[in-house]
Amino acid sequence: MAFITTTRTAPARSQGLFTGLLARLKTAMAQRGLYSRTLTELSQLNDRELADLGLSRSDIARVAHEAAYGN
Repeated sequence: MAFITTTRTAPARSQGLFTGLLARLKTAMAQRGLYSRTLTELSQLNDRELADLGLSRSDIARVAHEAAYGN
């Protein structure tokens, strides 16, 4: 009895897709980390310090989002 085994390798294109996916994941994780740190740091300021920066408590999430993701 004879057996035939076929082994296929992933085409180069799929390896590029994986590399791109990995790069986007790293970028997303870095942006999320920046958002979290900015949110935490601004939340620790008192109302006077926020006012000195021209911010109110309701601005914190928006400013953190702009810092991490732009616009």
